Amino acid sequence: MATIITSLLIGLTAGAFGALIGIGGGLIMIPLMVEVLKLTQHKAHGTSLVALVFTGIGGATIYALHSAVDFTAAILLALTAVFTAPLGARYCNALVEKKLRKYFGIFLIFCSILLILKPYLADFISIAPCHIKTAVLLITGAATGFLSGMMGVGGGTIMVPVMVILIGFSQHTAQGTSLLVMVPAGAIGAFTHWKMGNVEKSILGALISGIILGTYVGGNFAYLFSDNILRLIFTVVILWMGIRYIIAPIPE
Repeated sequence: MATIITSLLIGLTAGAFGALIGIGGGLIMIPLMVEVLKLTQHKAHGTSLVALVFTGIGGATIYALHSAVDFTAAILLALTAVFTAPLGARYCNALVEKKLRKYFGIFLIFCSILLILKPYLADFISIAPCHIKTAVLLITGAATGFLSGMMGVGGGTIMVPVMVILIGFSQHTAQGTSLLVMVPAGAIGAFTHWKMGNVEKSILGALISGIILGTYVGGNFAYLFSDNILRLIFTVVILWMGIRYIIAPIPE
């Protein structure tokens, strides 16, 4: 029972954060599943991807009701992401536990730096011309799909800045579009992890229930909080987790 309640709370936290700032919530879920539920790194990544499909469905629905989803951009991003997500999942499965943990820590730090710089990058990078926006979205989708499958995350930390800085989307539209892309890309990556045995099925029900509730709360509150405050809190949390992943000893 304690495991079920803990899984529910992890899902609730991840869903709320994910919907608030337009990411899947895997950056929160994976460290918590490893540290609290004692899942292996591989199982945490696979289980996270299965749960993130529901984050995407719930979050994208709420953003769409506020007319904050660009369906054309979502299709372009997903077109390449669905092909590279299984490749990322297979690469994840091929890595030993120690390397995967270190890579995930580095990925967390990279994402935190990207989130810190996001408000300032727009001052130095011009919005892409119309004729190359399609190429930008396709390339971004390919990179995001691979990272999603490998790291067990939705990829919003990559997609959202690209859409805001290079495509010229508003913050809310970029977040809503990112959540929608997580559905097909995450589903393909999750299916690959499932076949390889990297999904902890016993906690999925509680985890997904928490995510659905958290996504509803986070999505509706996204318009009430300052984006800068949310980004700062989230950045500090994942930066701390990333440093811990890199310096912590790996159990044999």
